[in-house]
Amino acid sequence: MISESKSIGAESPTTGRSAVDYISLTKPRIILMVVYTVAAAFYLASGGRMDYTLLLHALAGIAMATGGALALNQAAEEDIDFMMNRTRLRPLPDRRLHHYEALAFGISLLVAGNLYLIFFVNPLTAFLTALTGVMYLLLYTPLKRISSWNTIVGAIPGAMPPVLGWAAAMNSVPVAGWILFSILFIWQIPHALAIGVLYRDEFRAAGVRLLPIEDPDGRKTGFHVVNYCIALIPIGMMPTLAGMAGPVYFFLSLLLAFVYLGYGIQLARNCTVEAARQLFFVSLIYLPVSLLVMVLDHGQF
Repeated sequence: MISESKSIGAESPTTGRSAVDYISLTKPRIILMVVYTVAAAFYLASGGRMDYTLLLHALAGIAMATGGALALNQAAEEDIDFMMNRTRLRPLPDRRLHHYEALAFGISLLVAGNLYLIFFVNPLTAFLTALTGVMYLLLYTPLKRISSWNTIVGAIPGAMPPVLGWAAAMNSVPVAGWILFSILFIWQIPHALAIGVLYRDEFRAAGVRLLPIEDPDGRKTGFHVVNYCIALIPIGMMPTLAGMAGPVYFFLSLLLAFVYLGYGIQLARNCTVEAARQLFFVSLIYLPVSLLVMVLDHGQF
């Protein structure tokens, strides 16, 4: 049981600060996925004429800004993290860092990352990165306590990495960049709903508003999971139709989308933790594999 006698932020951290604690505020695994997606989009946008120096600058600036936004998100959700077993050992709820240290660290990284992008990449990438941070922190983060619509709203900044990669490479975002945005946006909904089912009881206890919490029998959750999985089938084929990838990607995207749909249907039929776990793991395979094959099978456009 979690003791309720201590209030969050009422005392100084009880253990020594470390670089590892600050790094963990940035959620490195999420940054790794963001960097991977940005790099894939940058490569596709470059059309075989890669500027590796520009790519490294873009990845560095976007990683810093993303890490800053994620650190500020942890600061804003310190009380929520304190109430959930899966997050209560993070640096803030576990009192290894002070709330204001996380704020200072997050703001510094966010500002530094966007300034870096202005000077070493281009202002458009910096603007879109800042806009992503604003949507994540000022829309999605507070909405988690208010409405289950936070899943849809949060999918918007979550789908921005390929747009950032395209902007960094071309200093513009044509239709091709928004096709990748659409794929990530739709992919995220079943992924997020699976997480909601997996940790439904913890989210409910922490006061987080999610569809799986408001949907005891799982019918609405299953309906949305299946429909977004179905929508991913034609959207996933668009890169080939737009000339961004070849036939290998086309058929693999179909295969991955139908596998994703199959596990989505399984969750809809049997809204259990095990079904949600399986869908979650399939979602983790879908995105990196589809992006990798898209890059390997890219076409000229």
